Amino acid sequence: MFIEALKAFLIGLVEGLTEWLPISSTGHMILVDEFVKLDVSDTFLELFLVVIQIGAIMAVIILYFTKLNPFSRKKTPVQRKETWRLWGMVVIGCIPAAIVGLLFDDWVTEHLHNAWVVAAMLILYGIVFIVLERRNRHRYVQFVHDSGQLEHKPSPDEMFPIKTVDEIGPAAAIKIGLFQCLAIIPGTSRSGATIIGGMLTGCSRTASAEFTFFLAIPIMFGWGIVKAFKAFVTAGLVMTATEVVVLVVGIVTAFVVSVLSIKFLMGYIKNNDFTAFGVYRIIIGIVVLGYFGVKLMLA
Repeated sequence: MFIEALKAFLIGLVEGLTEWLPISSTGHMILVDEFVKLDVSDTFLELFLVVIQIGAIMAVIILYFTKLNPFSRKKTPVQRKETWRLWGMVVIGCIPAAIVGLLFDDWVTEHLHNAWVVAAMLILYGIVFIVLERRNRHRYVQFVHDSGQLEHKPSPDEMFPIKTVDEIGPAAAIKIGLFQCLAIIPGTSRSGATIIGGMLTGCSRTASAEFTFFLAIPIMFGWGIVKAFKAFVTAGLVMTATEVVVLVVGIVTAFVVSVLSIKFLMGYIKNNDFTAFGVYRIIIGIVVLGYFGVKLMLA
């Protein structure tokens, strides 16, 4: 049981690190699975890899509890109304992904969940991040020049029409939601797709990242419920004591590491863009291609 718990800790560590950074948790999990194999049933493993994300979601809820709580007595009636409005935008943004996920999840799992698709998406969206941020840098230089603030340069977020997550409206929410649909393809990265969608829609890096966190709450909780239903009701899963320990360790580890990852990301993008993540994605994509290519040749 200790060895399986240690494996769960490692998987939770990877989940917490990669779920919120736009580098694809699936891409890293497919590599981890080659070296860290849990001694559990296939049905439980499929459930575990989804439900472990509950720990990651709890990190968002804890870190942003005040902002997301519409019942807070510390808020004025206007602030509570704004919080309800924010939740409304989250719901709007989740609709496209919910529909696409329910319709195509099984097909995607069967046909696209492989190393080659994951590697291709890692590299493709890595390139997209680099190209997009290069364009943003040119726009920022022009923005500073036009603003006349050459000595005291404004924050990069100020050049975007939508500067904060509270300014996101229905049109922007649905557009970002459509980008989130791309994440059904393994290796895309849900956070990566929505952050790219947010910036292309006119949201600042900060607003794009925060809205990505909030969109994950209903999506991941909902997906966890669907997977749990399939496992326990459809497949008749009965967990062993070891599997219960594995699940708890994985969720707790994912929670703790997610708190650190979110704090890191929000601090990082205050002074940096997403180019480094794009480069990292390309490197990991090449590693995945190389590893599984060699494995195929030696088979």
